Amino acid sequence: MNVRRRLIPAAAAASLGLGSLTACSSDSAATGNTEKFDVVASFYPMAFLAEQIGGDHANVTSLTEPGQEPHDLEISTQQRAQLEEADAALFLKGLQPAVDEAVSQTGIKTKIDAAGLTTLEDHGSTEHEHEGEGEEGHAEEKGHAEEEEHARDPHVWLDPVKYAEVAEGVGKAFEKADPDHAADYKKNTAALVKKLNGLNGEFENGLKDTKSKVFFTHHAAFGYLAERYGLTQEAISGLDPESEPSAARVKELQQEAKADGVTTVFYETLVSDKTAKTLAKDAKLKTDVLDPLEGITDKSRGDDYFQVMEANLKALRTALGAK
Repeated sequence: MNVRRRLIPAAAAASLGLGSLTACSSDSAATGNTEKFDVVASFYPMAFLAEQIGGDHANVTSLTEPGQEPHDLEISTQQRAQLEEADAALFLKGLQPAVDEAVSQTGIKTKIDAAGLTTLEDHGSTEHEHEGEGEEGHAEEKGHAEEEEHARDPHVWLDPVKYAEVAEGVGKAFEKADPDHAADYKKNTAALVKKLNGLNGEFENGLKDTKSKVFFTHHAAFGYLAERYGLTQEAISGLDPESEPSAARVKELQQEAKADGVTTVFYETLVSDKTAKTLAKDAKLKTDVLDPLEGITDKSRGDDYFQVMEANLKALRTALGAK
């Protein structure tokens, strides 16, 4: 919609076939089509929402390339220019500091912070339901406002209910920013929310009767999912997937695996699986993938959000001994 000095072809926007995301444009250099509502999304879960809600009217590009760990993203000069030229920026404050800074410095009119569309919670850094080490972590953070802010868990998209809340907010923002297509955005949002509600039902039914309620994962991305479905997440690392666990933490997990009947250590596709596999080997556990859906690659167990979430449900059911 903005007038640009140059045109760069972008991937075609996906139609509202909610089962697949065909063109959440992975080319972060693409600036978009001047005749469409141009949205720059920070990473895959935001781009997926923009594609599904925007439908044929939106041209969506992502700042995070497929296969790139989003926490590590640095914004290039070209990407800053891309943000300036866009009609809207959709991001999740607190997940990617470089994006937060870049968006705040641009003159873009519509800035949509997904973190403000739902309630973020503090799920701690690594250990859940462990008072001793949890208190240590909080003691280290006390008095440091910035660290406390980062302790707010940003992984809301892994809870279909919270993701639906974000979707509704994004839809309203699109309606306001591009009123000519407001009716379509409203319709598309309703269809997406309906499908997310259906996914929530699948998780509720699939996880309500399991032998164990505890699962081990690489980094603490699944706090909202665990809370939603009555499970306990035990993360090897913290909210940052690149952080390394202490020897004491590894020993604690080995002991807990025996106590809670844990069968599987989950790892993910965008970061090294070395630590998870080492823990599994030492504790004589299985390994499997539980995807935090921070990006879709050839290694993903599905082509879009819904397919990967269904694969996650299947993996959890197997690991937890669902009946």
